[in-house]
Amino acid sequence: MDDAAAVADLFCSVEEQATGRASGFDAEAVRGWWQTIAFETNTWLIEEDGMLVAAAGCQAYGDRGNSGGGVRPSAQGRGLGTKLLELVESRLVEDGAKRVQSWAVAADERAAELFRTRGYHEARRFWEMAIDLDGELPEPAAAIEPFREEDAVDFHAALEEAFEDHWEPHPEPFEEWWKRQRNRLNFDPSLWFVIRDGDEIAAFTRNEMRTESGYIGALGVRRPWRGRGYGRALLQYSFREFQRRGSNRVTLGVDAANPTGATQLYESVGMQVEAEEIVWEKSLA
Repeated sequence: MDDAAAVADLFCSVEEQATGRASGFDAEAVRGWWQTIAFETNTWLIEEDGMLVAAAGCQAYGDRGNSGGGVRPSAQGRGLGTKLLELVESRLVEDGAKRVQSWAVAADERAAELFRTRGYHEARRFWEMAIDLDGELPEPAAAIEPFREEDAVDFHAALEEAFEDHWEPHPEPFEEWWKRQRNRLNFDPSLWFVIRDGDEIAAFTRNEMRTESGYIGALGVRRPWRGRGYGRALLQYSFREFQRRGSNRVTLGVDAANPTGATQLYESVGMQVEAEEIVWEKSLA
């Protein structure tokens, strides 16, 4: 886990080469990713002269494998990306996956060439969106309440239900999800908020502080309560809270083809697309 900062720096170097800027991807984001995979067996680092030059990780979810990795620009062109993909694909086959999906910065032409050469095709695009908070922010038009620890089971159930409509969902048992949340170094449930309808959680947001910004980790509205402005209200409330805590920048990630209209919602509150990622897919059969 002590390598997380070095891995974050590596990924940022890849993004900066491809796009001219590095996102707020930091060590805690890497640790959060590693908590979703078999860390001891499904991560790889390549070092040269004490410097981390390449890294990758993967995990099988039933018959689908998910992976990500990168090679520092100064070490590209020497087959390290190919080596990492070979390791990832071999491990996922051992774990029973029939196909693999791997993430890459959309502007990274070297990555695109590598994936196409190895038989991958583009499956989906995701956006990183951001907003710089300035001045007084609008009041949310809904009653927002803080998360309480006794809400954890219901909060998880609402999250699972709200994300059933999303692309390639992979349900996670409550015990695993709750353990993973509590193990985050930046775990702060005082940044989690809900909208209730009686005893039920109708909508929710799970937020966190990152190195350079506030981050909307998950925002969802359950189907029976959609169309009431709850998503907008939770965003506005979250913006105000991040600003109150001294963060004037907020980011989130979203499926560019989200079927629930999330991208239009985020744009309507002033968020803009700052980066794009491609999910590349390949059959392992």
